[in-house]
Amino acid sequence: MGRSVLVVGLGRFGSAAAIELMRMGHEVLAVDNDAVRVNRIAPQVTHAMELDASDDAALRSIGVGDFDHAIIAISSATETSIFATMAVKTLGVGNVVAKAGSELHGAILERVGADRVVYPEREMGTRVSHVLGLPNVIDYLDVAPHFGLVRIRLPDAQVGQTLAEIDLVGRYGLTPIALRRGDRVTVIPHRDERIGANDELILLGRDERLERIFE
Repeated sequence: MGRSVLVVGLGRFGSAAAIELMRMGHEVLAVDNDAVRVNRIAPQVTHAMELDASDDAALRSIGVGDFDHAIIAISSATETSIFATMAVKTLGVGNVVAKAGSELHGAILERVGADRVVYPEREMGTRVSHVLGLPNVIDYLDVAPHFGLVRIRLPDAQVGQTLAEIDLVGRYGLTPIALRRGDRVTVIPHRDERIGANDELILLGRDERLERIFE
């Protein structure tokens, strides 16, 4: 069921979030104080509006309290980010996700009401470093320090083998969560599944254990 989402700030992060939310079937109001950004995204969201997020009256005028969720996608203008986060929470939005540019910024956002604070640049840096640092890694999601989810293609030497023969759990301490073959995804693949050249596996485990696959 689609939800109503307010996205404040239409830089790269905010625009990408708004467009993806629309793709997922949600109702999206995207706002920014830059008319060029608003006009650029207008055809791709439910509504787009030029608005100053530091203006309490302006936020009230668009019925902020009626939205299920809000994303405050501002990090460069710290004062505006903090005010907008506090305002939308005070006006009744149940779930507020705010983008932070630093630990201090994030701590303040939490104090003024953000339900979740995200650090896109830091998180993307972590993902990119793992993609570059390990061969065949397509994507990486940090779960805990030195522990993550990875999407990989197995080394050529293991193509043609079954998961039982590769023995990811026993030999490497890695748990196969899903197997992607073209557009088909198998959750918790069977140990008799034979790995093809273009298959992608999603594995859960410690970083140093992942490196052992490619030794």
